[in-house]
Amino acid sequence: MRMIELPGGESVPTLGLGTWFMGDHKSEFEREVAAVRYAIERGIRLIDTAEMYGSGGAEDVIGAAIKDCGIDRDELFIVSKVLPSNAHHDDVIRACERSLKRMGTDYIDLYLLHWRGSAPFQETLDAFEELQNAGKIRFNGVSNLDKADLEEWFYCRGGSALATDQILYNLSRRGPEWDILPYCQERGVPVMAYSPLEQGRLDGDPALDEIASKHGVRPLQIALAWVLSRPGVIAIPKAVVHDHIDQNIKALEITLDQDDFDLLDRAFPPPTGPSYLEML
Repeated sequence: MRMIELPGGESVPTLGLGTWFMGDHKSEFEREVAAVRYAIERGIRLIDTAEMYGSGGAEDVIGAAIKDCGIDRDELFIVSKVLPSNAHHDDVIRACERSLKRMGTDYIDLYLLHWRGSAPFQETLDAFEELQNAGKIRFNGVSNLDKADLEEWFYCRGGSALATDQILYNLSRRGPEWDILPYCQERGVPVMAYSPLEQGRLDGDPALDEIASKHGVRPLQIALAWVLSRPGVIAIPKAVVHDHIDQNIKALEITLDQDDFDLLDRAFPPPTGPSYLEML
């Protein structure tokens, strides 16, 4: 597994498992628990979730999956997020406590503000600092913040401890390359790419088909290998089907050459100017 450093020096995997849309249906609970456990068995150590996913259901899935999973808790790196509606100081504390209870863990490795709401950044940061001092979270960061928001976050007391900005980033959503990625790279802050496969919608693209045929792999593996090749980027594709988990892991072994990158740039042009940060 490739690793990348957070600003504090902590090494984390460049490939994790996303859980968006897990926990939505009780009938899928055991299947989703089995998927998370399978990913852990296959070497996945970074797991991303949020209190929003399944209204806490995804955290329930993770809690069941990591219980008696055969590895120590400190071998996992768990990311969760607080909703902007819970981003005021006391609400952050209570939301974190609920997430900890659902996952059956004493701490969250990385706790993010899911997107900007009405709560002042400083109030959220003060709560994050309190949680860190209590040992309930190890690092903090943000999600879905554009460059202007990041600049404001960094200006706040404690904001320079930002560990990541989790954003929508894939071949069809390259806008962050104009400003967010350079801004974070200058500060040694990794970007965490959610929906790196555009939720599977990139499948069937002719350029991906051509490159996949050349490398003897699946088209979506090429799309993921491209994201994983970007400097300072962590990818967190969601997968429940075991074969999809295997394919995602094997994407780490794919080395794209300059011809591949040139073809992908023609099919999915990089940005030529600033744009609004997209969200799903």
